Amino acid sequence: MKSTEILNKIKTFLGEEKIEQEETQLEESQEKVELAQAKLDNGTILEAEAFEAGNEIFIVTEDEKVAMPVGEYMMEDGQMLLVSEEGIIGEIKAQEEEVEAEEEEEMAYVSKEEFESAVEEIKGMINELKEVKEEMAEVEEQVKQELSETPATEPITHNPEAKEKFKVKFGQNRPETALDRVMKKLTNN
Repeated sequence: MKSTEILNKIKTFLGEEKIEQEETQLEESQEKVELAQAKLDNGTILEAEAFEAGNEIFIVTEDEKVAMPVGEYMMEDGQMLLVSEEGIIGEIKAQEEEVEAEEEEEMAYVSKEEFESAVEEIKGMINELKEVKEEMAEVEEQVKQELSETPATEPITHNPEAKEKFKVKFGQNRPETALDRVMKKLTNN
């Protein structure tokens, strides 16, 4: 047997040949995927397998691809791109739909009954606030009355005549030093 045949048998035994085959198949499948590119209205280049809901979407930079952050983005062709999860397209809407929705919101009027019910509701809220204000005034009066009935405390005054004399006792069996004499004179006053 040749050395290459022995090496191939060892590889098949260890399973490395399958790994190499899987790697080559993976590389071939990656080469086949072509990504579509589009631009936002500010000129940012986006890349996705297809611009449809559920596909991954990336921002193309000079160095790498970055997952698209969550939000709404206006594309160059006038479509609105919605990213619901980071790097995943949620929905792509045509701009016309949004304009129509905004016009419908502007044209919606309040009916007379809705207006009258809102006025009644506001009046009810005002009455509730008046009642709360009256209750707070009553509580304030009670607190003032209680405070006026309690006697005021007597102020604390300083009495300079009542001095406490204290003696500092140093070691009694040792000879008296100059410091001891000074301290004795200070404490005896």
